Amino acid sequence: MANIIVFCILAVVILGSAIASVLTKSIMRAATFLLFVLFGIAGIYFLLGYTYLGAAQISVYAGGITIMYIFVINLVSKRSLQGLVENFNGKRVFQGALLALVGLGTVLMVYLKSEFLAHTKFTSVADVELPMRQIGEALVGSEKYQYVLPFELISVFLLACIIGGIMIARKEDKKK
Repeated sequence: MANIIVFCILAVVILGSAIASVLTKSIMRAATFLLFVLFGIAGIYFLLGYTYLGAAQISVYAGGITIMYIFVINLVSKRSLQGLVENFNGKRVFQGALLALVGLGTVLMVYLKSEFLAHTKFTSVADVELPMRQIGEALVGSEKYQYVLPFELISVFLLACIIGGIMIARKEDKKK
């Protein structure tokens, strides 16, 4: 019963922070709300008993990625961020809502056609226990359905983003 209450609290924090992150006009507040979302996801990992994934979530995503976002926000000048605020008009909101509904319809159609529910035996996540060795091999293995290649590609992409942010900051310093 306590797990359900903690899960509901974490779900409210995650959903509320995600919505606030999207709806806020301040980019620093958006990054702060993103930090709360990532901490909430780490809380769910801890709730499920995956302490390694929870610690990795806090150190890599909540710590590293969010701090990198904040550095990039601070490196880019306020002049270039001023043009990012747009006024919402009804036409764009309607187009976005229509696009979201089309996406939701597509996902539901694929979900229902795949007959996922017919082949699923509903058990609690706590009943299915994976050994930590299997999780570790999936994270750092290079075989099929293992994640070392996507992890390395993402690290190269993030390095390119950092270098790009530094280059943008240097170009603006030369203009002054």
